[in-house]
Amino acid sequence: MAFPTSVNDQITDSVTQANVKVLGDAPAIAMGNLFQATSQALGNAAHNATTAQQQTSVAAQAATTMGVATLYSLDTAATGKATSAILNSGARPAGL
Repeated sequence: MAFPTSVNDQITDSVTQANVKVLGDAPAIAMGNLFQATSQALGNAAHNATTAQQQTSVAAQAATTMGVATLYSLDTAATGKATSAILNSGARPAGL
């Protein structure tokens, strides 16, 4: 009991205990909020990392496809030029 008042002592004790409980719960609630915010941030970081890996994979696949297509097109052009030179002139093309 805080001090003698005109209010019933049981009511005073009840209100005081409720206030103490709120103050006692504050650190636990604060830590809960901290854990929630931290887990949200880590979840976002993991999602962003996954998205970045997927985008990198798509870019790497596109680069590989273009590289292979370029290699095939260069080979085809060189073969076509050599075949054309052989068929048109009957002579051997330079470098062969």
